[in-house]
Amino acid sequence: MAPQLHQRPPFRAEHLGSLLRPNELLDTKLAFEAGKIPESQLTAVEDKEVKDIVATQKKLGYAAISDGEYRRHMFWGTFFPGLDGFEEVNNVDVDDFRPYAPDIAAFLEAGHKPGESVICTGKIKHVGSTYIDQFKYLASQVPAEEVGNLKITLAAPNWYHLRYREGKAYPKSVYTNDEDYFGDIAKAYQAELKILYDAGCRNVQFDDPNLAYFCSEKFLNGFKEDPLNVYTADDMFEKYIKQYNDCFVNLPADMHVGVHLCRGNFVGSRHFSEGGYDRIAIKLFQELNVHTYYLEYDTPRAGGFEPLKFLPTHKNVILGVVTSKFATLEDKEEMKNRVIDAAKFIAEGNNISLDAALNQVGVSPQCGFASHREGNAIDWDGMINKLKLVRDIANDIWPNQA
Repeated sequence: MAPQLHQRPPFRAEHLGSLLRPNELLDTKLAFEAGKIPESQLTAVEDKEVKDIVATQKKLGYAAISDGEYRRHMFWGTFFPGLDGFEEVNNVDVDDFRPYAPDIAAFLEAGHKPGESVICTGKIKHVGSTYIDQFKYLASQVPAEEVGNLKITLAAPNWYHLRYREGKAYPKSVYTNDEDYFGDIAKAYQAELKILYDAGCRNVQFDDPNLAYFCSEKFLNGFKEDPLNVYTADDMFEKYIKQYNDCFVNLPADMHVGVHLCRGNFVGSRHFSEGGYDRIAIKLFQELNVHTYYLEYDTPRAGGFEPLKFLPTHKNVILGVVTSKFATLEDKEEMKNRVIDAAKFIAEGNNISLDAALNQVGVSPQCGFASHREGNAIDWDGMINKLKLVRDIANDIWPNQA
């Protein structure tokens, strides 16, 4: 049987999970970290703010509701620190990092040593979900029939591999090669996805800047020139694709998984890398076993729509044509035309009609509004206006569709 298009989720109007934190929430987190209030007080404020942001999303007409990542400091959350075999450390030797990895390079160019990190110190094992209670609270805020629409975001399985130079991601005394290391990470994700599924979760989005780094000539040149590397960048990209697919072994048929590719979203709304999807499109769209791609397309740094010719007919693409980094509103008609232009390439690549291609498409902001808790260079009203614009674009192109 040919693979089927999985929809609802995703939806015609999407956002990428992270939303601006209200000041009360930020202040309360700081007070807790300073030891001024008990954790129970922080949890109470988080609960209240999650409840409010759920109501806000429903009012704006979004079905794939998230908790705004309100309980996280950074978008990647607590998955890796929650595993046996990983430890959070504050002083990693700067020479252990790949200096050409775009996010690491940005820190170094600004004169900052990369801060805290998570490193592998022993055999990796899943010992309980750090997200399950968060998901259950989110689920309690919507009717039972809407729980399957809720979105939870997870860190990329390669997140703590690419940032480290060859031989530094794990002790050789623990793992003799990448395959064994990746294999245990995949098993950990399999366990996490099952726990979430059993709690009613049906909609997972992996946030992965690393895959987009393989579009960057600057990164690729650095990778090629690094004498420690034993693989080419193409080899490494293929290993990451396989790692993802191994995470999805035994994935239930009714569980939707997507991947968001981003070129950086940090303090001051800065990005880290540039380059179109052309170089990775075939492997990304045809070999990675996800249902949906959430792609950054708000500026020329992400290239053109031509790579979408390689998107198969059983997969979706959510076009991030609206920026989340700044408040200036895009022109709605111009954005609608861009969506149509993108769909034309899907139609051309698959020899299908434009209407059929549009059925594989949705629209979103290009990234989250607060990948780090302090948020982008945009205020609350700016965020709401962006979300309204995305919903309006979707309503015009796909009337009466969630």
